[in-house]
Amino acid sequence: MQVAIRPVHDSDLPVFYRQMNDPESLRMAAFTPRDPADRDAFDAHWKRVRASSAVPRTILADGDVVGSAAVYGEPGEREVTYWIDRAYWGRGIATAALRDLLAEVPERPLHARAAADNAGSLRVLEKCGFRVTANARGYAHARGEDTDEVVLTLKG
Repeated sequence: MQVAIRPVHDSDLPVFYRQMNDPESLRMAAFTPRDPADRDAFDAHWKRVRASSAVPRTILADGDVVGSAAVYGEPGEREVTYWIDRAYWGRGIATAALRDLLAEVPERPLHARAAADNAGSLRVLEKCGFRVTANARGYAHARGEDTDEVVLTLKG
């Protein structure tokens, strides 16, 4: 399977919106927008992201839009995030896409966060060189409860 990343196109946004409203994906991600089904909030979020210093990318697998990835935040505190359509989980796509994004954005350190029970995401981050640097607990909108979270860092 050929995995690639590219800048986000307007035509990608409806796909991202659909992917972000899959109940199982939301539960696994845990730390999501308060109301992922709020299309106006979704559109406003992406407008802000695309106008900021973030580096948002669309993830393609064999030419199909299968997710998104980004580096965002202030220098020294920047984080990575990614979302893969559940139909594509477990195929190495997130790892390949994140490696491409990390090559494109050489700035270090970079940080990441994942629900402590999201083994797949933790594996992706660790394969890409991130190491656990802290544990936290916060309210996860997708679960409606406080949830353990792992903070990871990728150093120079």
